[in-house]
Amino acid sequence: MLTTVLVLALLGFAGFKATVWWLVDRDLRQAQLAMDELGVIERGSIHSSIAGRVTLQEAAYQDFRLTQPLTVAKLTFDAGSPLTLLGFLADPVTLPGQWQAIATGWRLGLDASMFRSWVTAGRTEDPALFAPVCGPDARQRLGAGDLVRVGITDVRGEALLRQGADRLYFELNTEGTGSLEVSWPGARLNLADADQWVTTTDAPMTLTVRDGGLMRRIAAYCARESGLAVSDWSDQVLAAFRTQLNRTGYEPSHQLLALYRRWLEEGGELTLPLSPHSDTYGVPVREAGTSGDEGLALTYNGAAVPGVYLSPYTPPEESVPQPALAPVVPEEEGRWATAGGWRARPVTSAGQWLGHRVRVRLRSDRIVEGRLVRADERQLEVARAVDGGEVAYPMAVEAVTQFEVWRRGSQPH
Repeated sequence: MLTTVLVLALLGFAGFKATVWWLVDRDLRQAQLAMDELGVIERGSIHSSIAGRVTLQEAAYQDFRLTQPLTVAKLTFDAGSPLTLLGFLADPVTLPGQWQAIATGWRLGLDASMFRSWVTAGRTEDPALFAPVCGPDARQRLGAGDLVRVGITDVRGEALLRQGADRLYFELNTEGTGSLEVSWPGARLNLADADQWVTTTDAPMTLTVRDGGLMRRIAAYCARESGLAVSDWSDQVLAAFRTQLNRTGYEPSHQLLALYRRWLEEGGELTLPLSPHSDTYGVPVREAGTSGDEGLALTYNGAAVPGVYLSPYTPPEESVPQPALAPVVPEEEGRWATAGGWRARPVTSAGQWLGHRVRVRLRSDRIVEGRLVRADERQLEVARAVDGGEVAYPMAVEAVTQFEVWRRGSQPH
């Protein structure tokens, strides 16, 4: 009797593992056929447990649009029981009531250009709302190439996706680049509807972001690339952020701008509720000038931040210029006003004006005026009088949009 029971148990165990292996292999083949135009799945080796878990080891996915694959050392799906696991694998569209998936040792390498050339060719989309300026040109935004130059050659860590009875929970932890947590009450992952992968209620999700020191590194790098101090760089990022919001019909509150500046320069932990079904993702919209500190219920480094909201914004009407009463006659080439004034000169000729009073306009619209004390192919240095002395301000030539020299007299230079 005991021998018979042991034999049946071994046969059942072997049959369970063989069935799981076959079902997983079949499901992944079907998934590959369904997304054949998007990428390639490498399933690695398949392992299962009588506790209701199935694991893929050394799996990978190569999206055709990306230059680097996503590799996973160990990907485990836990259904809670062997029967539940077999039912899900037999019909993978129907997920169990409660389950979790854990990815350990995942890695995504970074390249100077993460997307294939045929993906980015001809793209004229506006930059993302929270993509900071990172270069001498205000249109140049932070990208994967900048992260590589900072020293971040890949993103790696662990991930957890758990479906509970009352909520969907996601957690992403990386090595040196921060973490992300999402808790969404009432949400359920739905594989049956390709247009709506998550079925939800009206409850907002709670998002927690920790930068892990990344923002300080990005702020220092992007400020250096822009030829600005960190505070001036953050001014430029905030101006671009505000402009993008204005284009969508909203004006950020002062507290929202102050919070974004603090995050840009110092990073930290940010927790906030978001409503994906809302046009503003749950950020309150109220008329400007109304009293009160009510706004989005968020916390920064554990402290509540009041007054975070948006206001409706109407762009000013473009004024139509009146017809000129008299023709505008341009100043003749080489003629100078006797009273003197600012004369535009190529920044490449700055070395000829050492010791002269100059005025420099940067891409951030900041204007520096003073005595030119140094000029080379990469950098200008302007000295300004401060409290009886002089302070020199270095700036990158690439960041200069206008270079002017104060000149008097009647003969041209």
